[in-house]
Amino acid sequence: MELTAHLATARRERVEARLRGNLMAWFTTVRPDGQPVTVATWYVLDGDRILVNMDAGRKRVEHLRQDPRVSLTVMDTDNWYRHVSIIGRVAEMADDSALSGIDRLSTHYLGNPYGQRDRPRVNAWIEVERWHTWGDPAAEGADSPRA
Repeated sequence: MELTAHLATARRERVEARLRGNLMAWFTTVRPDGQPVTVATWYVLDGDRILVNMDAGRKRVEHLRQDPRVSLTVMDTDNWYRHVSIIGRVAEMADDSALSGIDRLSTHYLGNPYGQRDRPRVNAWIEVERWHTWGDPAAEGADSPRA
C-alpha cells in the first residue's frame, strides 16, 4: 500500500491489518454551514482509497456533493484508544445501481450480501491526504507522509 510504504515493515503491517479489518468506523462529512456530521459506517480498503456506501437519500450524500472533505476513524472494538484516523476527500462518487458496492461491504462485515434491495445506493471513494494511528506502541504516531 503506497500510503504506508515509508513505514518499517512491522509497523506497516499493523496499520494495514487494522484498515483491512472489519472494525467499527466513524465517518464525518461537512454540512453547508460548516458543521461536521459524524455517523457510524462500513468501509473497505480499495487499493490506496477507501470505499464507503450510502443510501442515496441520506443527507451526507448531499454534503459530499457540496464539500468532499471527510474524515474516517477506524476503531479497534477491543480497545477504542487503538485507532487509525484518516483525513481526505471523496474523489469519486457513483450510483451503485447493481448494489455491488454495498454487497461488498456487507459481505466484508456480515458474510453475506446486503439484505435491503429496494433503495438506491451511492458508492464514494475516499482519497487519503493524511492519517495517524493511536494506541498501539508499534504503530503509533503521526505517520502520514503528508501530515
